Amino acid sequence: MSAPLSKELREQYKVRSIPIVKGDEVLVTRGSSKGREGKVSQVYRLKYAVQIEKLTREKANAATVPLNINASKVVITKLNLNKDRKAILKRKGGVDVE
Repeated sequence: MSAPLSKELREQYKVRSIPIVKGDEVLVTRGSSKGREGKVSQVYRLKYAVQIEKLTREKANAATVPLNINASKVVITKLNLNKDRKAILKRKGGVDVE
């Protein structure tokens, strides 16, 4: 379940998209939450959606529930880098990641 990278990250890593993981910072580009930013709190692979920390909706009983946003409707603005993701970026883009 991949999401596109921002233009700055595209130039830096020479990669257009990368699988989204918990901890990535994203910007919503479509829908009623367009323009909102936040950190990915959960990746819901069954529904092909991501949940973002600050995006919630209030139910009729005053409980708040996270909004599900389709992964293709967000842009990754900051990557949560670990050794596996660094290897993916090196393989796909040919750029050494520090």
